[in-house]
Amino acid sequence: MKSYRKELWFHVPGRRAFINITPQVMECLRESGIQEGLCLVNAMHITASVFINDDERGLHHDYEVWLERLAPHAPVSQYRHNDTGEDNADAHLKRQIMGREVVVAVTGGRLDFGPWEQIFYGEFDGGRRKRVLVKIIGE
Repeated sequence: MKSYRKELWFHVPGRRAFINITPQVMECLRESGIQEGLCLVNAMHITASVFINDDERGLHHDYEVWLERLAPHAPVSQYRHNDTGEDNADAHLKRQIMGREVVVAVTGGRLDFGPWEQIFYGEFDGGRRKRVLVKIIGE
């Protein structure tokens, strides 16, 4: 069995963004040479997410509105976490909702997706560099 590991780095200048990282993950799979196995992709920061869904602008807008309704950024004083001097408690909650990681089967050297599936990096507290781990195991 082979193992491959790579870190992808992202810097979102604004507070939030959804970035399609499918091409970068596909490149990792190509570099790995693995034909059959599993591909793990996970955010290595507690205010960011990795998830799978459709790459459709309206859906991304709907996520933004829905997440803000569930965990509004302001007022920052509503969160005990922000008593520490932070202003990102909402980002922690948004990450919890959207998830930390995804696992995709690798079949015939390709990511074994369903229709319309793509891998996204979700940033909820941007302004600094953050990393995503890609770990692929198989043969």
